[in-house]
Amino acid sequence: MIDIYERLKSIVGDSRIFQKEYLKNYTTFRIGGPCNILVFPSTREEIIEIIRLLRETKTNYFVMGNGSNLLVSDSGFDGVIVSLKFFKGMETLENTDDVYTIRVTSGELMSSVGNYLARMGATGFEFATGIPGTIGGGVRMNAGAYGGELKDCLVCVTAISPEGEVVSLSNEELKFGYRTSILANKDYVILDATFKLGKSTTEEIKAKINDFNTQRREKQPTNFHSAGSTFKRPEGYIAAKLIDEAGLKGLQVGGAMVSDKHAGFVVNVGNATASDVIELTDKVRAVVKEKNGVDLELEVIKVGF
Repeated sequence: MIDIYERLKSIVGDSRIFQKEYLKNYTTFRIGGPCNILVFPSTREEIIEIIRLLRETKTNYFVMGNGSNLLVSDSGFDGVIVSLKFFKGMETLENTDDVYTIRVTSGELMSSVGNYLARMGATGFEFATGIPGTIGGGVRMNAGAYGGELKDCLVCVTAISPEGEVVSLSNEELKFGYRTSILANKDYVILDATFKLGKSTTEEIKAKINDFNTQRREKQPTNFHSAGSTFKRPEGYIAAKLIDEAGLKGLQVGGAMVSDKHAGFVVNVGNATASDVIELTDKVRAVVKEKNGVDLELEVIKVGF
């Protein structure tokens, strides 16, 4: 790793690369051990050079954004974490009376994009504005809320392909599904995404955003650290309803607990470990399977296991 560290440092400089950083400091769950190297590219060129280097040297790596949908192992990650949180930028491609088109870098927070679009009078992104993730992570998993999904307004993405080429993929080519896409199933690294929105007034858009945010605060355990919805929605069911009906609200293992406010969330109520979360989610899955015959699948991405 010493050679890899020096080569990465030559790309980003001294101030944006670290060794043995604890990933709990970079995830919304506040859980996770150290990685060998944590690097923060801030430009498209740096990302491309870093990914090509890591692939050419067969170095184990993982690309992350805001760390909002991750459960990192207590032992950490044996390899390089590439964080895109400093890769920022938004570019207007079209702005007419009816249409607003914007290209956004993968490191931009969905909240920042949504609030920017609100100021511009662009509607269609309100549902995503309260999701605590980056554009790259959101597009990869087709993030959604309140009846909307990113696929509904996404035109295309630019990404580094598994072969190392910079390619453009259309909405259709991304093969979006419920919380998935071709980007999640293959080794693509998203550089930017283009969205096409409608037009409305800033007041109406902000009112929608405020309404969604109010619903989140009322229904979700925003006062605790979590990784968002813990389980995917099983076909024909609602995960939180199954968990609630199984009497599992408040079930706790160590510092991890099934939220007593929203059963679809596992929350960190105090120094939870990844082992606590795994043991707890395994118990939840077992009970739901026994009572309803439904297999719950984690929505949270496990890293370092």
